[in-house]
Amino acid sequence: MQSKSEQLSELIQLNEDLENYFSNTIIPQLFVDANLILRKFTPPAMRQFNLKDEFIGKSMEEIKENFRYQTVLENIKTVIETGKILEKEIQTTDMRWYQMNILPYIVRKENRTNGVIITFVDITHRVKDLKEQEKMIAEHELLLDTITHDIKNPILAMGLTITFLKRQPDQNENKLLTLLENLDSSLTGIKTIIEGLIDTRWTGQRFRAAEELLDIQNILEDVRLSIAPQLVESGAILTEDIQVSELTFVRRKLRSVIYNLISNAIKYTPVDRKPEILISTYKENDQVVIAVKDNGIGISKKDQEHIFDKFKRITKTVEGTGVGLYLVNTIITSAGGSIEIESEPGQGSTFKIFLKMEEKPEKEAS
Repeated sequence: MQSKSEQLSELIQLNEDLENYFSNTIIPQLFVDANLILRKFTPPAMRQFNLKDEFIGKSMEEIKENFRYQTVLENIKTVIETGKILEKEIQTTDMRWYQMNILPYIVRKENRTNGVIITFVDITHRVKDLKEQEKMIAEHELLLDTITHDIKNPILAMGLTITFLKRQPDQNENKLLTLLENLDSSLTGIKTIIEGLIDTRWTGQRFRAAEELLDIQNILEDVRLSIAPQLVESGAILTEDIQVSELTFVRRKLRSVIYNLISNAIKYTPVDRKPEILISTYKENDQVVIAVKDNGIGISKKDQEHIFDKFKRITKTVEGTGVGLYLVNTIITSAGGSIEIESEPGQGSTFKIFLKMEEKPEKEAS
């Protein structure tokens, strides 16, 4: 059994370790006790939130404006009351984005929460990069789809014209026939290029992103960061029900699919209500289903027939190009999957994506 002097020495050592940690960490971090009194903060927190030494011992109520985040007190109280970790992306009034983690400080012997430790990780550049990446992906997908699909019609027309001219009875125009043969050869060359582009677009290896085993919740995290400004502005509530957490797919394509569906759910929600979006995954037969359900304006049966057409928009009151759902459908169907929609005007919509579940090889008996 330790003597009092040994216990005191150990306590001093632990306190010094804690002081060293708080003094040298590069992460903005706070320690707030159960009475909402600020007990300690790291130097980066001092710089980031203009904290001063004299703030130690003050109530968070007195200094909450320094954090430029309105609900910080409510979040702290929630963690103290529930004892559960709270993680969320926040935007402060200086327009920067942070990953805020509030962890309960638990007194083990008494099994009670005696405060919280709060960390702030600056993710502003990550949010901007993800938004730019989604924009570039959409533009890239649209460009290639336009080339590979829309150019087919004029090529077909050229081919029909050449066939018609070849069938004309005039056999004296040898020069014309030579020109037609040259035109026919050029047309064949264009077709070869287009077929090669299509092959590269969907099955080629040079520019094709590889499929990999993905954690769906990680994809959702990236998407949530990409649309963080929309979430904050609209007050949207995102909930998850993830029963299937892994899926083999191309990362950027799955992210683009979910990004477009959630973004649309926010855009097409009436201004008099907050968007409520449920993202769920589950197994149905031999398929993985990813469902995105919203409480938006809904889609009529008539519009549902053309909702995946390129440049099709169901309303002109919301900004957009009519490309998002077209890309979603193209990505999913090209991967051998399918997409369904359940919707009624005024009752919201549910988009269901069906993808074949990867069969896991059976383990050999030892």
